[in-house]
Amino acid sequence: MTTTGAHLTAEDLDQFRRVQRLAYQCAETIAGELQPGMTEREAAALQKTWLLDHGVDDWFHQPFAWFGDRTAFRGFIGFKHLGGFNPAFYPGLRRLEEGMPFILDCAPTLHGYTADIGYCGVLGSNALLDKLMDDLADYRRLILSMAKQRRPLAEISQAVDALCAKHGYEPRHKAYPFETLAHRVEKLKDDGKKSHLSIANFGVRNVTELLKDRLMGGKDGSPIWNSSKSSDHPPTPGLWAVEPHLGFRDVGAKWEELLVITDNDAFWLDEEVPHVKRWQQRGLWQAEALATA
Repeated sequence: MTTTGAHLTAEDLDQFRRVQRLAYQCAETIAGELQPGMTEREAAALQKTWLLDHGVDDWFHQPFAWFGDRTAFRGFIGFKHLGGFNPAFYPGLRRLEEGMPFILDCAPTLHGYTADIGYCGVLGSNALLDKLMDDLADYRRLILSMAKQRRPLAEISQAVDALCAKHGYEPRHKAYPFETLAHRVEKLKDDGKKSHLSIANFGVRNVTELLKDRLMGGKDGSPIWNSSKSSDHPPTPGLWAVEPHLGFRDVGAKWEELLVITDNDAFWLDEEVPHVKRWQQRGLWQAEALATA
């Protein structure tokens, strides 16, 4: 048995898992409703409506959607400072076409518990996307293995970058704000409210918690996990939303899910996630016992 960090109980993890499964259910449902001619904004709005209909009361961020070459974040430039803003990052008017890859990304909060997930798919078929999605299995193994070894977060991120180079891919998570491979997710107070303030599609409560340590010196290490010196410390106990994002030419692919880091171990919050099920179906992944807290 391992002890969870950041004061998370087994019941807390069950609730985080519940919200993560809800988020993935949303993504899978909306993916099944996508049609040629739909815009990214329409896909994002469908996710938001679905989640609100299922009780979501806050967000880390409201849903995103990217189609075609925008899945590879072509032309996106991540900001590295507070107050940076990149409108290209937000869902736009790109229309979905047959054979186009898409990414749906949502981060709902329910009763103080937050998930942040990324779901990748295609309208029809796309052999290049299949290859990227298959190769993403290696990144899930690598990240968990190094986290279990308590290797510095920056070193793990650099290893992800090196694996991208080996595969011939671009690490497109570097186009995210602060070149983020992962970020911490905190338990919020359940105040009973049915909605909370968002600014520029980001939930104020969640972002405040994320930035608090960064602004106040980060005594527990940076809440942003990337390849920089600020992440050059052992894994901080708690929950991390991890999102390796691969790009090759005009195709991008990613997954995003919660990693639990304890005082002496690490494990994925849930093995019943869509990308793992896909790898199992394709013979790329053997079922592994889910570690428990």
